[in-house]
Amino acid sequence: MANLKTELKTLKGIGENYTKKLNKLGIKTIKNLLMHFPHRYDDYSRVTKIVDLKEEEMVSVHGIVSNIKMRRSFYRHQFITEVKIGDDTGEVKITWFNQPYLTNTFKKGTKISIAGKATAVKNKINFISPNYELWSNNLVHTSRLVPIYPETRGLSSKWLRWRIHSFLYLAKNITDYLPEDLKKKYGFLPICEALQNIHFPDNLKQANIARNRFVFSEFLLLQLKMLLEHEAIKSKKSFVLPFNKELTQKIVKSFPFKLGYDQKKVAWEILKDMQKSYPMHRLLEGDVGTGKTAVAILISALVAKQNKQTVIMAPTEILASQHFETFLKILKTFELPIALLTRSLTKFYDPWVEEVRILKEIELKKKIESGEALIIIGTHSLIATSAKKTPSVKFNSLVLVVIDEQHRFGVEQRAKLLNEYYEAPHFLSMTATPIPRSLALTVYSNLNISILKEFPTGKRKIKSFVVPARKRLNAYEFIREKIKQGNQTYVICPIIKESEKMDAKAAEEEYKKLKNDIFKEFGVALLHGRLKSKEKEEIMQDFLKGKYKILVATSVVEVGVDVANANIMVIEGAERFGMAQIHQLRGRIGRRGKQGYCMLFTSSSSRATTERLKYLAKFDDGFALAQKDLEIRGPGQLIGIRQSGIPDIAMNSLDNLYLIKQVRSEAEQILKKSKNLKKYPNLLSELSEFTEKIHLE
Repeated sequence: MANLKTELKTLKGIGENYTKKLNKLGIKTIKNLLMHFPHRYDDYSRVTKIVDLKEEEMVSVHGIVSNIKMRRSFYRHQFITEVKIGDDTGEVKITWFNQPYLTNTFKKGTKISIAGKATAVKNKINFISPNYELWSNNLVHTSRLVPIYPETRGLSSKWLRWRIHSFLYLAKNITDYLPEDLKKKYGFLPICEALQNIHFPDNLKQANIARNRFVFSEFLLLQLKMLLEHEAIKSKKSFVLPFNKELTQKIVKSFPFKLGYDQKKVAWEILKDMQKSYPMHRLLEGDVGTGKTAVAILISALVAKQNKQTVIMAPTEILASQHFETFLKILKTFELPIALLTRSLTKFYDPWVEEVRILKEIELKKKIESGEALIIIGTHSLIATSAKKTPSVKFNSLVLVVIDEQHRFGVEQRAKLLNEYYEAPHFLSMTATPIPRSLALTVYSNLNISILKEFPTGKRKIKSFVVPARKRLNAYEFIREKIKQGNQTYVICPIIKESEKMDAKAAEEEYKKLKNDIFKEFGVALLHGRLKSKEKEEIMQDFLKGKYKILVATSVVEVGVDVANANIMVIEGAERFGMAQIHQLRGRIGRRGKQGYCMLFTSSSSRATTERLKYLAKFDDGFALAQKDLEIRGPGQLIGIRQSGIPDIAMNSLDNLYLIKQVRSEAEQILKKSKNLKKYPNLLSELSEFTEKIHLE
């Protein structure tokens, strides 16, 4: 006897193939299936007689099969199934392609229901590949609002509808976890009725009322999870960093630029956090060039002067190596030992002999384990595990973890530093991807947030242009003149190799074209994520030295090095990048007071695409662009959110700031009444299930 906890893979007719597809959608049990909601509805509720059919109308028709035949189209190698159905007013022909099994599904004299768009062929109304089902008093795929679900390859909405409909009787057994006072306050339906109405509503108003209940409840679970995590952080013990005003001022004076109000404010917020007995959990947002690294250097140096360790984790060897050089340059006079550990780079700055040494990996790890290395900069190598599944890098006195471009690291990777191996270090996460306010209140609400908007070295100067295909040659001439004046150019492509599945500019092909044809008089290099670490390092160093004038790359340079003369950026297939990502990419140019030029190449004729890119070219405020990107593309496209495990119904409402604030207030009130939710056992149980599915920082 099936129940809500029954795993679908155990049911007849599911099998291994469907199980894998369902798992891709996060569906394992019958309850998971019932909680897989439609993202829209096709309206086939208008049932019409055949004589009243009109071209282009979306309708349903009921009729008796009068004729059925199947033929083979040798021109296109397709099976064509043609069926005629009739009612008391006339007949209509229906055609399906490559569904030969329909000759066994439909028999003469069978009553069926079809739903789709009426199409005129040779002045006669026909239907081409409509929805269909055998007649019954409880139609699912036709003659109603038909739910359309998030799908995956080989798993259609029709299959999901059929399965959900067959198990909907179990909805009466789902425990309603929303507190009664909330249901009464907002007029929410009981969960059983809401499930019926969201899957198979009689009208859109009914569907929206049910949807509002589930959006609210999913946000409530998310807010409770984040608020409880925030409280859990406060229960841990961490190192208390004493404030040394004189040393802080001395370090700040060593920077090659004067810190602005924003940088000082953020540094003070972090220092105040680290003076508490529980660990800091803070997210630092700021455009490229706003001084995030400077803040990290200051805090790391203050920690090191207490003879404690800091880890700076970067997503690429290029960025880790840049950080090592920057930290070394600024902190050299403070006699602090600094280590660099990546897959191919193992360097150690020994302040007592004032030199950088290249050590064997095992030697460097010993210096980290002994506490001799106080500032440790690296990549994933810092959290690698040995064959025995123990950490290959052991720390001596780790009290601060700084993760640069936090969205580039998986949750499990971050957890290794924060939870598994070491006792409650302070945590500072940094990102150049601005986060809209609504996401900050949900996805990142377990973190305190600091924002850098001011540029300490002065506002960067970037002019951005949308370049359609017809103006490409003019753009190349502009680039040629700028290179002759001493500038260097990035050319960013969305993919590495050409693909039949994706119509996009590929870095390898673009590199060959620029190197051998368009810019053959200049040095052109290629950089992408599949190259070996040593190759990437050599290419970037040669680009830094000016050996190459043009660097063709994927978005790996998004968090790349600062190249002084690289003041031109071409973004190929710009429509394939998000606004926030393009904004972050162009942050690599126009620095140090020089004029930067960002060219957004596009071959798209879509009006929406053109408008989005024009908006991007016009505005240079990362936070405004991130909000616009959220409105246009939705949160699922934003970096780091897509794979979060947040249910689609909540994901699609992550831009509803009013609702999020409303739900957060209710979550805070619930926790005031019962900190551990013991007064709400049903809610606690549902939250436990919800937490297993969500993968957030």
